[in-house]
Amino acid sequence: MSRFDLSGKSALVTGGAQGLGEGFAFALAEAGADVVISDIQDDLGKQTANRLAKVGQRTGFVHHDVTVEDDWRNAVATTIDLLGGFDVLVNNAGIEITGLLTAFDPDDWRRMFDINVVGMGLGVKHAFAAMSPSGPAGSGGVVINVSSVAATIAHPALAGYSASKSAVDRLTRVAARESGIFGYGVRVNCIYPGLVPTEMGTRLAGDIVTVGLAETVELAVRGVVEQTPSGRLGEVADMASAVVFLASDAAQFINGAGIPVDGGMGM
Repeated sequence: MSRFDLSGKSALVTGGAQGLGEGFAFALAEAGADVVISDIQDDLGKQTANRLAKVGQRTGFVHHDVTVEDDWRNAVATTIDLLGGFDVLVNNAGIEITGLLTAFDPDDWRRMFDINVVGMGLGVKHAFAAMSPSGPAGSGGVVINVSSVAATIAHPALAGYSASKSAVDRLTRVAARESGIFGYGVRVNCIYPGLVPTEMGTRLAGDIVTVGLAETVELAVRGVVEQTPSGRLGEVADMASAVVFLASDAAQFINGAGIPVDGGMGM
C-alpha cells in the first residue's frame, strides 16, 4: 500500500464548497479518505458534496460558520457521526479583503482576523479535543492549516490579509508544540499557497487594479508570474497534492512546519 494512501481516514474540510477547499476535498477522497465538507454556502456546499460522493467515498455536508464555536462542535460531531471517525482537519476557510494602509478599515481587519485566525484557532481546539486519546475520535490525527504566500512576502494592499495569514503560521507552530507536550497525538502543519485563479484569486487581481497597483488584471497577473521562479500561476491541484501529502503517512515526521506551495514566489 502506498504511504500516500488515505484509505480508512476521515477528514473535515472547512470552506469546502468551492475554490481550494473543493479541490482539497476531492483530492483527499481520490486518495481514499472519507470527507465531510463544511461551509456557510449551503446550496453550493450540498451540490459539491453530491459531486464528491461520486468519487466513491463516504461524504457529507454541514453548515459551518468557523467563527461560531457551536458550529465547530456540530461540524466535528457530524464528521464523526457520518464517517465513524475524525483523522484529518483541513482548516481552509478564509477571506481576503484588499486595501492600502492609507484606507485602513478596522472592520475589514476585524472580519479577516475573526475568520482567518480565530476560526482556525477554534478548529485546532476542537480537533485536539476530538482526536486526542480522551476524545470521541481518540486516535490522534492531522491538522493542516491553510496560510498564504502573503505571509512570506510584502505585497502592497495586503497588509491585513498578510498579517492574518502570518498569524496562522505562528498558530500552527505553537499548536504542534502543545500537541506534543500534552500527548494529543496530532500533527499540525500549514501550507502557503501561491496565487491560484480561483474566484478569490481572480478577485484579488481585480482589486490590485482598483487600488492603482496595476493598469489591468492581465498586468497584475503578469506581475505575479514574473515574481514566480516556476513561471506560472499555481493550480488547485498543486495545492491539493501538498494537503494529501501532509495528511498521509509519508509526512509522519513533519510537524510544526510551513510548506510553501508557491512556485518559489515567497523564497
